[in-house]
Amino acid sequence: MGSTSKIKIGVIGAGNIGNVHINEFLKLPDECEITTITDTYLPLAESRAQEYGIGNVAKSPEELIESMEVDAVIIATPNQFHAPLAIQAIEAGKHVLLEKPMGLNPESARYILEVSNKSDNILMVAHQRRWQSIPLQIKEHVERGELGRIYTAKAGWFRRKGIPGWGTWFTRMDQAGGGPLIDIGVHMLDLALYLMGNPKPVTVFGSTYAEFGPQKKGIGKWGKPNWDGVFDVEDLATALIKMEDGSTLSLDVSWAAHLDTDNQPFNHLMGTEGGASYRGPYGKLFTEKFDRPIDLDLYTPDNDEGDRIRMCRHFLSCIREGKEPICSALSGFTNNLVLDAIYESSRTGHEVKLKWS
Repeated sequence: MGSTSKIKIGVIGAGNIGNVHINEFLKLPDECEITTITDTYLPLAESRAQEYGIGNVAKSPEELIESMEVDAVIIATPNQFHAPLAIQAIEAGKHVLLEKPMGLNPESARYILEVSNKSDNILMVAHQRRWQSIPLQIKEHVERGELGRIYTAKAGWFRRKGIPGWGTWFTRMDQAGGGPLIDIGVHMLDLALYLMGNPKPVTVFGSTYAEFGPQKKGIGKWGKPNWDGVFDVEDLATALIKMEDGSTLSLDVSWAAHLDTDNQPFNHLMGTEGGASYRGPYGKLFTEKFDRPIDLDLYTPDNDEGDRIRMCRHFLSCIREGKEPICSALSGFTNNLVLDAIYESSRTGHEVKLKWS
């Protein structure tokens, strides 16, 4: 592919998150064009195509993946379809931007990783929070060594009333792989590990709870409920993750909880020379000089272009330059491995050692 030619993109999944991806890539008209779209509900794909001027509506994901008019595939489908579609796209010679979580479970994620490692094509997991302004600023300070050795961190995201699409695939273990832990917890896990410098997780102790969903309480505004459907996932999860280097990460997430919360995701890093906190659009750095505590406020600039546009640009540059994405297949597999261990620990009541091979 020439350095000046536009990258041709196909979108699988015309729902809410697919629509978000379309809007962001359309902001980069000199670098890419969206040529094809499909969805299991074709009228929705046809509607998106008409709305955005997308030339082709494929009748199936297979047709889109095999199209000569597609260089890169965005997979924005329910979780259960992530692995089969990603593997099919990679084996067809396409680049892939895959919605989180990478797989429904570690087995499917491992398969994606193995197939990706045998290919020269790019596979990137869409963890856009790595490109938010405050985490980017914190990462810069971490890489300069200003926090010293990060020995522990806390991350999470508490929603008071936020169960999405009750009774739909969102709340079915066989289709989503879990509840808030795999939905929003995967974002906070991924970001925390990234900010900590990607230490290797080795053991996990965790618990999950379903106190609201089974009673049809704590319902959020995302998705349309199906009150005749199924809720067999958790609505709150908590875990302690220990790394190979001895550092620890505490992770807490909920879709619903009786809690005074601002519904903002958060990360707190504690290092030997300094600390950092991130909560929504704000952040702080902490250190001590001359026996006095010093705080430095971090803000998201008013003219910030946004995390998703930076993520899209990174994906396109990885394709052009043949470089590994920041959110690589290995990071996606790591997240799946940790999440599954939390579920296993909750089921057994014991600490779980991660199985890397």
